[in-house]
Amino acid sequence: MITRSDITGALDAAGITFSLVEHEEARTTAEADAFIEGYEGVRTKSLFLVNRKRTARYLLIMDDQKELDLNNLVTTLGENRLSFGSAERLATALGLEPGVVSPFGLIDPHHREVTLLFDTEMLEEKTLTFHPGTTGRRSSSPPRTCSPSSTDSGSSTA
Repeated sequence: MITRSDITGALDAAGITFSLVEHEEARTTAEADAFIEGYEGVRTKSLFLVNRKRTARYLLIMDDQKELDLNNLVTTLGENRLSFGSAERLATALGLEPGVVSPFGLIDPHHREVTLLFDTEMLEEKTLTFHPGTTGRRSSSPPRTCSPSSTDSGSSTA
């Protein structure tokens, strides 16, 4: 599992400007949003998806206020079907647990067999927020610094 210092070290090494907000543990997105109310940035949700044959894994980052159009994503990716990955597959693929899914799981070089997808509309925003593998803090960064090229993990369209 990645640590706070793993995350901040990787962001610093990549020259990515970020801020970190410490707060009580949040069990829901609504609770997390309440803790960071007044802070700038699009609140994101990170969805771990797998294809029908379980041979492809995707991490979709999208605005937490939007609903996922799974059929559209299936078509866009050229898959037959997508579903949410199990807790076991999530742990294997990203070293994370349900409830703390985050693109920061891709920092660990052992967890890069996942295609990273961003909702393209969201990338127009000035700042994106993510929880860094724990429900007790939230980080934010400009979207141009969160590109897949900086994580070396895949596609940027969803």
